[in-house]
Amino acid sequence: MSPRPDDVSNPSWLGKPIDVRLLFEPELASLLDVLRGLRRNEWSKPAVPGWTVHDLAAHILGDLHGRLGWSTEGHQRTMAAGETLEAFIHRVNQEWIDLHTDHSPAELIEALELAGTQAACQFEGADLDSTGLGVSWAGTDPAPMWLDLAREFTEYWTHRQQIRHATGRDTDPEPNALSVVLDTFMRALPHTLRHTPAPAGTQLQVVIGEPAAVTWTVTATADRWSLAAAPRGRPAASVRLDPETAWRLCTRGIDPSTALARVRISGERRIAEAACQIVSIVY
Repeated sequence: MSPRPDDVSNPSWLGKPIDVRLLFEPELASLLDVLRGLRRNEWSKPAVPGWTVHDLAAHILGDLHGRLGWSTEGHQRTMAAGETLEAFIHRVNQEWIDLHTDHSPAELIEALELAGTQAACQFEGADLDSTGLGVSWAGTDPAPMWLDLAREFTEYWTHRQQIRHATGRDTDPEPNALSVVLDTFMRALPHTLRHTPAPAGTQLQVVIGEPAAVTWTVTATADRWSLAAAPRGRPAASVRLDPETAWRLCTRGIDPSTALARVRISGERRIAEAACQIVSIVY
């Protein structure tokens, strides 16, 4: 197997498409329930490095405005000359948050409900077979619309969990959304393993326990690692981990070394450890 640029015209290596179109409305309802239940002092709790709960709520609003194409005075989404994608995203995110520092929690909630409802309607009518925005952590630009939307759903879900954690709440245990999020995150496996050589036909199995209870098999082909091939025989390596470790690893809520202390690895450790470098966000 020799690494090469991923083929965006035939994305079968990304595995079976995921349909998240009907999940945005209940996800919005869950987010609004959490935000409406916060005490005033909880809005200033640290949520992610450098951002409070208030900042993170404003960031979610910015994401929604971006998907809807809604403009805001004083905020331009244009890359500067020589700016990397990661630097651009981090810069415009911070600029948006700075613009909304003085917005009250009530104003943010009202704006999130309006934009979120509009976005959910837009997503529901999307054609999954069309072309969407690129998904850098999966190594495809542009990406098929189904992956673009699934990535978008994972961002809203992840940010809601970060708000929950910041305010003393556990990860939402609702299994359907969690399973979809993990299924989406695992689409990063072929890209994660792109520099991990292995003979064609070599397979890695990733198993996540209850309540997600899902298994993914990624196979080395002549061109790339792929999620398309059907499992055959005993995998060369396997990684078993719990859902909490999995989603937090993929979003860098924990680092790979911490995850490796929690997972069960069998077979070729080199391949399994490479898979544990997975990142399913812009990082």
